[in-house]
Amino acid sequence: MKKIATYASALILLAFGMLTLFLSTSIIFDLFGIRAIEGNYVPLIVWANFLASMLYLIAAYGFFMERKWTVYVLGTAYALLVLAFIYLILYINNGGVYEKKTIGAMTFRTSLTLFFTLLAYYLGKKKK
Repeated sequence: MKKIATYASALILLAFGMLTLFLSTSIIFDLFGIRAIEGNYVPLIVWANFLASMLYLIAAYGFFMERKWTVYVLGTAYALLVLAFIYLILYINNGGVYEKKTIGAMTFRTSLTLFFTLLAYYLGKKKK
């Protein structure tokens, strides 16, 4: 059962990381007209998501190879997203222009990252 959870986590994290990488680079480099579709995006949030996507891909490899360091990679991604979320809240409170969907997306991404961090801890702890 542990193997299934580990490999399923690796695949889900790989897919999520690739999707995040695609979306963030599309906004950063204005590919496929996604920047216009996104509207009032917050550049720091996009860059934080880009960095998190790289960490997700590394963590997916860590899950796949059953490495204990996966929890540190995901913990770093979680800390990065929490700091970016705090920045977003301060940005909004100071009158910054943003899309409401950004709050939902950051809540989802931060929660999902915390879930995978805790899962990596649990799976790594049980390994002998």
